[in-house]
Amino acid sequence: MKGSYLLVIRLDGDRKIKTKAREFPLKKGYYVYVGSAMNSLEKRVRRHFSKEKRPHWHIDYLLMEAELLRAYLIPSGERLEEKLSLEVAKHGEPVGGFGAGDVKVSANLYRFEGEPDGVLVGILGELGLGWKSVKSEEEIREFGERK
Repeated sequence: MKGSYLLVIRLDGDRKIKTKAREFPLKKGYYVYVGSAMNSLEKRVRRHFSKEKRPHWHIDYLLMEAELLRAYLIPSGERLEEKLSLEVAKHGEPVGGFGAGDVKVSANLYRFEGEPDGVLVGILGELGLGWKSVKSEEEIREFGERK
């Protein structure tokens, strides 16, 4: 299944997240990461929940230091990453340069002071998108089996 996704992440303290080429100073709080998976949505998001992986993307480095609370799976044949990122940017503080190498936005990671779920559900509703919230690899597997 093709689509986009939103990851809701909690960082329990201020941290410097080091990737291969950069360092990102992040404050304690909640973060939303916007991504897309135009080959396999379930496989990509399952990977994000996995603790056993070699870091590849910026988000992998953050997830080694933070807790992934949930993911919003958004099945779609259209690549919605940029559109979603622009909408999330209206509500969260962007982390410049984080995870946005292949889209025309400055960031794909946004900081929120409190839990951002109400904002995300509102955005998805306004855009008329179908979605499913999952909290584990097992829930993603079940979602994929319903096709």
